[in-house]
Amino acid sequence: MLRIAICDDEQSMIDFHAQTVKACLSETGIVGEIQTYVNGKNLLCDVSEDHFHYDLILLDIEMPEISGMDLARQLRPFLPGVKMIFITSHVEFAIDAYELSIFRYVPKNDLEKRLPGAITDAIKLLSLEADKVYTIQTNSRLERIPFRDVLYVSKDGKNALITTGTGTSQVRKPLQQVFDELNAEEFLFIDRGCIVNLIHVMQIKDGCAILKDGTALPVSRSHLQDVKEKINAYWGAHL
Repeated sequence: MLRIAICDDEQSMIDFHAQTVKACLSETGIVGEIQTYVNGKNLLCDVSEDHFHYDLILLDIEMPEISGMDLARQLRPFLPGVKMIFITSHVEFAIDAYELSIFRYVPKNDLEKRLPGAITDAIKLLSLEADKVYTIQTNSRLERIPFRDVLYVSKDGKNALITTGTGTSQVRKPLQQVFDELNAEEFLFIDRGCIVNLIHVMQIKDGCAILKDGTALPVSRSHLQDVKEKINAYWGAHL
């Protein structure tokens, strides 16, 4: 079940957002629980002190006491994988939203048209990321890494190195074998020595795959066109 938070200082907007979220959940057939906040500090307290977990957060940027922008910066360390949708009437905030790895930016003057699509895309992506894990088992340890946490897998001599947002894990297997074991469409070779998780790719630029955390991974010339086509096909099929 997805946990979704809505934070806006206007109750009428909270009600509108909540109804939109409910409609999107119903349309996708995904179960979700919605929690609402009229004060950003209460949301921050629930997450930072009481360890509430949310998969998706809808944030109004222009709020008193603490803005949605500041709130997002403070929430991110506690919820590194959360999807955030910014809602604002000021277009210039879109640039800052990109820097914060915000999932989507929705202008208030186009809410009815663009908010349902943003919410539906986030819900589908969260569903896609859920429940898949890669298991590393040796005589001394057992490690389960959720697919959604994997940024990329690289060649490390005769072994493979799995990189996530929190560190790396070595697998005593060839890169091709790890790829075969992952056996998931979101993983793609972008070079003979690197597999990327398409979920984390923001763009292909200057011959590199740019990830959400800013990591730039070189794409070999022989793979470049194929990578672009597969990324487009992947997101076209899932969003």
